[in-house]
Amino acid sequence: MSLDNETITINKIVDIKDSLPKKQRKLCDYILKNYLSMGLITIKELADNAGVGISTVMRTINALGYENFNDLRKDIYDESVPSVSKWTLKKSLTEIPTEGEGVPTLVKVWKESVDLLEKSLDSNLFDNFGDAVDLIVKSSYINVLGTRPYKATSLYFEQLLGEFYPKIRQLSLDVDVVYDRILQLEKDEILVVFAFEPYTNLIIEAVKLTYEQGNRILLITDHISCPVISYASVTLKVEVSEEQFSIVPIIALLDALVIEIGKRSPEESINKLKKLEKTLQEKNITFSY
Repeated sequence: MSLDNETITINKIVDIKDSLPKKQRKLCDYILKNYLSMGLITIKELADNAGVGISTVMRTINALGYENFNDLRKDIYDESVPSVSKWTLKKSLTEIPTEGEGVPTLVKVWKESVDLLEKSLDSNLFDNFGDAVDLIVKSSYINVLGTRPYKATSLYFEQLLGEFYPKIRQLSLDVDVVYDRILQLEKDEILVVFAFEPYTNLIIEAVKLTYEQGNRILLITDHISCPVISYASVTLKVEVSEEQFSIVPIIALLDALVIEIGKRSPEESINKLKKLEKTLQEKNITFSY
């Protein structure tokens, strides 16, 4: 997993948290989701907010290589990494103003989506994007998995890329046999997985099984506290909103991936698209003048 060099403390928490006892892992997850609020918080407030004891906080601080809470708090605060939250669909339905209550819903959603796109395009995403494309084009097959709302993004990726890139397989449609499919993966096949809060057990277990088999994983996610981030060969993190549910940044990312993959073999990709277009017209699937 590659993360921004300016987030050294955050990287350290991600790297060691899975090896810590349960309560210390809980504290680490809380910190990873709330690091912007660490600037003025006291050690007691941190313990209370995370639902752990002060002794757990101290043991975690020591495990991270710090002697006191103030030094840890200062490093996290200085790194100033954006924070996001979960379950935004419910919040967006209840808090976006309806007609006549101020800012129209369409305008508010539109502006928030544009803001999410801007926030998502950081140096970490930019640096990892090329690695993600390399991982895909060098694999013998791409297996794609998403659950709940993110099944739609998985299907979109398969549909768009599959028009000219045949080495892609959808695992999201029949979750009862996901493990069967993973156990049949060849050594150089990869798993592209969408893991967003609230994370599902199916995604977590599927990623773990894939990793145990020695297959590489491209993770598209929302938080560096994602429970499977340590298993990923490449991680692409996009922003999610505190105000509304949106998959706009994910769709933009997938569009960019598909275009870049196509550009790696432009002549072959274009020829396949032309052949598909001609066939769809001949079979009266698409309308032509």
